[in-house]
Amino acid sequence: MDGFRIPLGDWVAAGVDWIKDNLDGLLDVVSFVVSFLVDGLTRVLLTPHFAVIIVIAALIAWLVRSWKLALGTVVSFLLIVAMDLWVPAMQTLALVLVAAIVAVLIAVPLGIWSARNATVRAALKPVLDFMQTMPAFVYLIPAIVFFGIGVVPGLVATVIFALPPGVRLTELGIRGVDSETVEAGHAFGATPGQILRGIQLPLAMPTIMAGVNQVIMLALSMAVIAGMAGADGLGKMVVEAISTINIPKGVEAGLGVVLIAVFLDRVTAALGAPGENRSSLLGLLKRRGSGTGSASTAAAVDASTPAEQTAAEPELTRA
Repeated sequence: MDGFRIPLGDWVAAGVDWIKDNLDGLLDVVSFVVSFLVDGLTRVLLTPHFAVIIVIAALIAWLVRSWKLALGTVVSFLLIVAMDLWVPAMQTLALVLVAAIVAVLIAVPLGIWSARNATVRAALKPVLDFMQTMPAFVYLIPAIVFFGIGVVPGLVATVIFALPPGVRLTELGIRGVDSETVEAGHAFGATPGQILRGIQLPLAMPTIMAGVNQVIMLALSMAVIAGMAGADGLGKMVVEAISTINIPKGVEAGLGVVLIAVFLDRVTAALGAPGENRSSLLGLLKRRGSGTGSASTAAAVDASTPAEQTAAEPELTRA
């Protein structure tokens, strides 16, 4: 066996060179679209005064969870402003949101397909294992070859790294739906598409949202690696701090990533369990609406979930 070597790396390098030479037009389109999305969202976040973005983020936190999360969001974002990290923080947030949206748009259909087809599931499993266990730095090498230095290779590497949990948890959620419920849908003559949209997806939504949460968290964990590829934001500041041994800069940039991660984690977790995290603002609006009479109560019940309708029926009966 002395001297025997499988040149696997050389084969991959040849494949990368072939893609670069023959699919250059496609790579240019991907680069343009990604740059347009990230730069556009960054401008949207940075054009208004920072107070406007903070208020919007606090309202989102209040609507999906509670006033406590809204207050924590205001304090966290004001701390980012106080550390003079608002611009890089919004650049990082734009990169993470675009990467997470792209990953979710790929992961959810793949997860549904995998849950409904055993052959696809068997083929996807080793691919997802490979994507999760391969060091993220390795993804940057071909990405930089394809797209050069900048935000695009960082986003591509982020999407690849963050994709697997979205696929796995979507598949788990769909397959975890009670088979008797699905059989009842078949018994009533529902088509597979109707069963997917009306039964499986709604019941699997908490698990799917857990996958979305993990996608966002993994995308944020790639902020520093994206910064190594030249993407602007907090990750680039961390890389600069490492190269210059600048402890204050590194700590502040890292804390900025943590504050954004906490906000996104709490919001997506609340969206995944809406019945367990009723917003105080929504509750206040419902209570005010209930004081206008039985007609408004009936309208609120019609717009509520089945579980809430069941709980509201005795009140309507008494009215």
